[in-house]
Amino acid sequence: MAKAKTRILNPSDSSVISLMETTMCKNWSLPAYTNYGTGENFTYGDVAKMIARLHQLFNKLGIEPGQKIALCDKNHAHWAIAFHAAFSYGAVVVPILSEFNIEQIQNIYEHSDSKLIICGEKYADKLQARILNIADFTMRDEALSIDMETFTDLQPADVHYFREHPDDLALLSYTSGSTGRSKGVMLPYRSIWSNMQFADEVLDFGPGDRTLAILPMAHMYGFSFDFLFEFLIGCHVHFLTKTPSPHIVIKAFNDIKPIVIIVVPLILEKIVQKQIFPILRTRHIRALTAIPILRDVVYRQIRNKLYSALGGHFYECIIGGAAFNKEVEDFLHQIHFPYTVGYGMTECGPIIGYEDWKLFAKGSCGKIVPRMQIRIDSPDPQHTPGEILAKGMNVMLGYYKNEQETLEAIDDEGWIHTGDLGTIDKNGNIYIRGRKKTMLLGANGQNVYPEEIEDAIMTHTLFEESLVVQRGEKLVALVYVSEPALERHGLTHETLLQNLDTYKRQINSYLPAFANISAIEVQEQEFEKTPKRSIRRYLYK
Repeated sequence: MAKAKTRILNPSDSSVISLMETTMCKNWSLPAYTNYGTGENFTYGDVAKMIARLHQLFNKLGIEPGQKIALCDKNHAHWAIAFHAAFSYGAVVVPILSEFNIEQIQNIYEHSDSKLIICGEKYADKLQARILNIADFTMRDEALSIDMETFTDLQPADVHYFREHPDDLALLSYTSGSTGRSKGVMLPYRSIWSNMQFADEVLDFGPGDRTLAILPMAHMYGFSFDFLFEFLIGCHVHFLTKTPSPHIVIKAFNDIKPIVIIVVPLILEKIVQKQIFPILRTRHIRALTAIPILRDVVYRQIRNKLYSALGGHFYECIIGGAAFNKEVEDFLHQIHFPYTVGYGMTECGPIIGYEDWKLFAKGSCGKIVPRMQIRIDSPDPQHTPGEILAKGMNVMLGYYKNEQETLEAIDDEGWIHTGDLGTIDKNGNIYIRGRKKTMLLGANGQNVYPEEIEDAIMTHTLFEESLVVQRGEKLVALVYVSEPALERHGLTHETLLQNLDTYKRQINSYLPAFANISAIEVQEQEFEKTPKRSIRRYLYK
């Protein structure tokens, strides 16, 4: 960290569940969770009392430590409380993304061997499972009741939970990647503990600080750094229970004024591309920014407005979960906006790379984090991209019921093969070039990274989404343009199609000849995406 900080978590306590006990006892009367916009609030003591109730229910249901409890719903306080209850009971939690369809949820429930699923009515009515209603924690189809009076007088001294072994299975997280198949990632307690300790080592906030959780809590990025860590250090977490559109997010940031901002790239990209770039491209502002002294003044004003729009109280904005648009990042760097880009994967629970914004190298995704190692599978790691390999405490145990995939992912020396292609500079900064599975081979044998072409396409503000595919020896750009975008640019669908060759020549002027696109095709609808807003590439050819 670029500034001095005080550790809050006890680094000598290797038990995540013990850290959970400690935070509830120390912060008993402090606010823990709020569902933003509803007025529903829970103190740390309230959470402890609800956990006690659920533990008694799990016991009556005959669930034993080590057995699996699935959890599926949108972000809200009861999701968090259900997780804490199952986790501290010693159950293996199976968080299921609420964006999955019913068939996928049913398949995960069965594949994971879960004994119970905690979910909302939206899912309960269609699932064949043993179901606990997440809204009021009552069983469907089973006459079990818990006397809440039993826990009214619960005190901090009464909080005692299960004790785990570091290498035991803690979470079974089913991936939602762009390759089409969902795999059950087996994360041990040591991985979760190491991720929590990492956050405590680099982030400088603590009890009573306010945060806003907008990432899916069933995804490891949101789970670890938008929810669990904040709870363990005594923060007041606000859950955004609505779809995080730029308008809703900005309003929530201004109301809550969070101490840190943790987002996927798409949220910042939409704000910058739709609200800032159009202003910068007006004739008057272009004239001002052409003069260095005036450009500095304009950029400082924009930085201050963007910082205020996001609450005006955060130390840095941490971006992760997907590739970051190069043009947007270049702009944020120019205006000295306090951002940093991290790197991780579900299989590492998730963190692999991070750097404080004051030391962050533009275009990178940080440096290797504590308790982890990194290696580039390349004869020249500084200049020739190779697959990124990682090793250390954060790495998963393997894929559930899938020994073959596990052997392909983790080699005999314990290195996990991330599937990402990258380089690492002399200072240890990690740079992602693309995905091994998406890399294309050009007609002249040159490696082509579609992500780099897509970055060039997105420099044109007309295009809101893009995807490059290979057809034979040709590269084709698939793009999506919304009606509001057409209106902003004074176009109709017909004039858009007439201008495609012009756009193609403009885009190719930014690219080497071997990466030139041969055509642009307009999609009628947005691309289908994963919950972390990555395009499901396998659906498009």
